[in-house]
Amino acid sequence: MTQIIQAAPLNIEYSPALRYLPEGPMALSDHTVSWVAIQHGTESKHGSLNVLDLKTMFNQSYELPGRPGFAFPTSNADVFIIGCERSIGLFNLADRSWTLLYEGVDAAVDNTIINDGWAIGNQLIFGTKDLEFATKKAGLYLYQGSSNHLVQLRSDQICSNGKAILTDDDGKTHLLDIDSPTRKVVSYPIDLETGELGAARVVIDFTDDPAVPDGAVLTPDGTGLVVSMFRPEVAEHGETRLYDLRTGERKIVWQTKGSPQNTCPAFVRVDGDLKLLITTAVEHMNEEAQTQCPNAGKLFLADTNLHDPGHDLTARYTL
Repeated sequence: MTQIIQAAPLNIEYSPALRYLPEGPMALSDHTVSWVAIQHGTESKHGSLNVLDLKTMFNQSYELPGRPGFAFPTSNADVFIIGCERSIGLFNLADRSWTLLYEGVDAAVDNTIINDGWAIGNQLIFGTKDLEFATKKAGLYLYQGSSNHLVQLRSDQICSNGKAILTDDDGKTHLLDIDSPTRKVVSYPIDLETGELGAARVVIDFTDDPAVPDGAVLTPDGTGLVVSMFRPEVAEHGETRLYDLRTGERKIVWQTKGSPQNTCPAFVRVDGDLKLLITTAVEHMNEEAQTQCPNAGKLFLADTNLHDPGHDLTARYTL
């Protein structure tokens, strides 16, 4: 039987800009997380990196030189590596400087920007999205930081979202990937040294679901995948779900009352307890829909009732 857990909206200072499209949460330390506001409104071409203290509920926002898709802390505590528009760069919290590492992502096509990703050592796995959400032209990439080299893994996605890296019992590496309009989570064997990507295998199929899979994260023990579901129409609540990777069984549903557009999940410890942080969005909601969904665009926190192996929860990029 699926367990239902109610997530609680966080009482932080929200502006309309920050509620529009929050994504990419990441644990930084006990009770501290980062997240990105991809863009600050329908017509905005800028977003921000945010650092939130879950004890004081103080959120520090740093405007970025474009729309970020992902942001990961690095081995330098003051520096994040960020995919912004079509570039990868380093953002320094101390002086708010931006150092470009790579530009020209998706150079062969128009009207795409960097979207979701994951950090593994000094490598990044990330995708892009077609801003019209219509054409199979967005890329899936491996960025190899040691050589500043970008490998294109696929060129036929539409909105490349949740990413996770999993090692199987034979020591082989697999990429779990979501291209949202396909309504599927797929797994690819991948060689992170050569950039070779194997054939896709469907892990979870959401074809008949009213919501679309968005961001995702592995459970700390690696046995399950937590997927945030983006439901575009008005609904009483949104859902972020845990699936067993061996059986495909839905084990837990975290509900976000008054906020149907769940975008991304992340595990974080607060006073040593394993919690789930869920970002949600206002994107595409008119005034009437926002009135019916008063918590849309807020961040939520929930209990997990999961085994916690105690290892680092942070996808930290090595400079």
